[in-house]
Amino acid sequence: MNSNASSSSRLPLEGLRVVEFTHMVMGPTCGMVLADLGAEVIKVEPVDGDRTRHLLGAGAGFFPMFNRNKKSIAIDLRSPAGLEVAIRLASSADVVAQNFKPGVMAKYGLDYAALSRLNERLVYVNHTGFLPGPYEHRTALDEVVQMMGGLAYMTGRPGDPLRAGSSVNDIMGGMFGAIGAMAALMQRQQTGRGQEVDSALFENNVFLVGQHMMQYAVTGQPAAPMPDRISSWAVYDVFSVKDGGQIFLAAVSDAQWQAFCDAMGYADLKADPRYATNNDRVRARPTLLPELRQRLAAHTADALAAVFERHGLPFAPILRPEQLFDDPHLNATGGLAEITLPDGERAGGTARTTLMPLRLDGQRMGVRLDPPRLGQHTQDLLAGLGYTADQVAALRASAAVA
Repeated sequence: MNSNASSSSRLPLEGLRVVEFTHMVMGPTCGMVLADLGAEVIKVEPVDGDRTRHLLGAGAGFFPMFNRNKKSIAIDLRSPAGLEVAIRLASSADVVAQNFKPGVMAKYGLDYAALSRLNERLVYVNHTGFLPGPYEHRTALDEVVQMMGGLAYMTGRPGDPLRAGSSVNDIMGGMFGAIGAMAALMQRQQTGRGQEVDSALFENNVFLVGQHMMQYAVTGQPAAPMPDRISSWAVYDVFSVKDGGQIFLAAVSDAQWQAFCDAMGYADLKADPRYATNNDRVRARPTLLPELRQRLAAHTADALAAVFERHGLPFAPILRPEQLFDDPHLNATGGLAEITLPDGERAGGTARTTLMPLRLDGQRMGVRLDPPRLGQHTQDLLAGLGYTADQVAALRASAAVA
């Protein structure tokens, strides 16, 4: 465990209790954001654990990534005694977050309608596939809403829709859930009452493609998929260069175009009236880009990066996620923090995780608690709810908790 925040600084959400009935990515992201900001976040898991603890492949990073700074209590909601524990715990919270299918929480009396009768100050955050409407009972996944919401169309080549390479809607949907929770908490200060907040994958995806919808509204021209788009800038692309390297290079203003030509010694291109303005260069892209590709192919990616950095021009190496562990900027600025892994073959081993991309008062929001082991905090949390040692032992013996 490694905290980047000063031990003497008070985090903004300290003193708030969040109870989350969540799994996978969307709901846990909401809880992680609130936890990173200082809230006590309690993850309620089944007695056999959140299934994301043991996913393979692309899901192997879900649990350790999105469950840091949380406590774990394992409860069998199908047991009357276990359900009583869950209701007592949830009613003690400032915020409850959940991302189960519609109707699941109501079946257990853990929905907003039931819990708000026990605690009128409760803020309750639903993370769903769709906001209430014709689609609300459909089963949604990040992939589903990317396909139906235009994002996969925009990401792939024409005729080949492709989902984005990260769980963008799940993560952002959880972030919007956290934003809604904090807004509701602010309003509670004036009204004394909580409220229900809804965040949804499909609507999040539509928000992401809103710029392309607006492009159509403004121009009357449908947005083309990104690999086939009409770029707003002439030099704004990935270039294959010497020794098999690749690099993204851009010049998005007339001043940057002139600086690019000066830096690369392309006086002839700078003086060519066909390339005088950005819009001229965009119109001339079919001839300009092949010319630039031929010229830039004589340089290595590292050499081009050095030139562009020296002249303040936009560029980017083409990196894989695992290479970011060695990124000098991330390491110099404390963007990665060490955690102890709770599950799997590497349980007890350490790894570095990415922190939220913000600072408060000059400090990154660090790791205070490692991703929890299943039921790691059950004993302490039950004691905090007023259960005696004998009652806890009885709950454990009946498998109502673990």
